[in-house]
Amino acid sequence: MEIKWQDGFTIKVNVENENQVVISANKAGLLSLATQLKDLADEDKGSHIHYDEYNSLEEGSSELIIEKIG
Repeated sequence: MEIKWQDGFTIKVNVENENQVVISANKAGLLSLATQLKDLADEDKGSHIHYDEYNSLEEGSSELIIEKIG
């Protein structure tokens, strides 16, 4: 799956209070995530997208993995 990003995207993921995941993003980040989730929906079961601070998220972000289960 090709991951597409809108210019100027910013996304940060934090885990707060041990069980709350907060995804913060600007408009370009939200549109990028929406496109990627739509594309993931068309992939095979078990396909996933792995986000971390080394390939897409802001520094200090928690890792986020989104997987298609069915």
